[in-house]
Order: sequence, then structure tokens, then C-alpha cells
Amino acid sequence: MTNEHESVITATRDWLEKAVIGLNLCPFAKAVYVKQQVRLVVSEARNLDALLEDLDRELDRLAETDPEELDTTLLIHPYILNDFLDYNEFLDVADGVVAEHELEGVIQIASFHPQYQFADTEPDDISNYSNRSPYPTLHLLREDSIDRAVAAFPDAADIFEKNIATLRELGQTGWDALGMTKASK
Repeated sequence: MTNEHESVITATRDWLEKAVIGLNLCPFAKAVYVKQQVRLVVSEARNLDALLEDLDRELDRLAETDPEELDTTLLIHPYILNDFLDYNEFLDVADGVVAEHELEGVIQIASFHPQYQFADTEPDDISNYSNRSPYPTLHLLREDSIDRAVAAFPDAADIFEKNIATLRELGQTGWDALGMTKASK
């Protein structure tokens, strides 16, 4: 692993531990993270074809690996789709790849990006930070795991609203105080 990859992984782990798990933005993340069932992969892709090859490979790996060994994958791609609008448009293509692999209903993709912006929000709205990661990231999730987590969490539908409340209470100053490494792109 190159030093650059190590810094990307470190920044992503920092974000997972301090924001996603630390702020409980995803109440399901801690269990698989502490069991080391989360794969973090840095893509070298500099164009869409290369990123699609990486996505193909990671979808196959996740689908073929026992969930007790590997439950979820973060495909981090720091060199491509750094503009959020380009990234957002690519998500339809990524979902198409899931369909091509005949994994609809088996694996889904969640999206994270340093410039993530929900529709009808301003770019600096703190609620956007629930999906802001240090680098553009495709999160490959097993739908069975989501179903089990939702069944174990009685108020799963309230997670989004709770996240917004948590982030608004924290504010930009509080977010900045988490001290997460920021993406250089």
C-alpha cells in the first residue's frame, strides 16, 4: 500500500470512527466495524472505465464472501468524480452495474462525497454532513444486513431526522472540532 493510499484509508477510518460511529449517524455501523467486517479499498481509477472495473471486482468479492468475514465495502475513489454533480450522475451507472451482476435485492450502493448535498439544501447546510466523507466513496451494502439491522432497531425510519438534529446541535464549529482529515481534492 502506498503512503497516499494509507492517508486515504486513515482519513476514511477517522471519519468512520468520529462521525459515522462516534456521532451514531449510522447505528448499524459499529457492530460490523468492531468485528472487522468492513473492507476499505482505495481505487487507483483515473477514468470511469477503471472505476467500473473496480466496482465490478468489489461487487463480485462482496457477493462471493461469507458475510461473517466481509459484510460491507467502502470503495474510495479519490482521483475521480471529485465534483459532486458528476459523482451524483454516476450513481445511476453504479446501480446499473449492480443490476448487471444480478445483485439487485442483494447489494445496494449508498453514496458519500466531500461535497454531498441533499436536494433543496444549501451547500453549507450542516445536514449534508451526514453523507460527507473525506473522499468520494461508494458504499456497497448487503441488503440482508440492512434488513437485520432495521429489524433490530425499532425506529430505523427516524434515523435521518435524528442525524439532522444531531448535526444541527453540533453545528459547523462542532463538526470542525472533530478534527477529521479533510480531502485535499
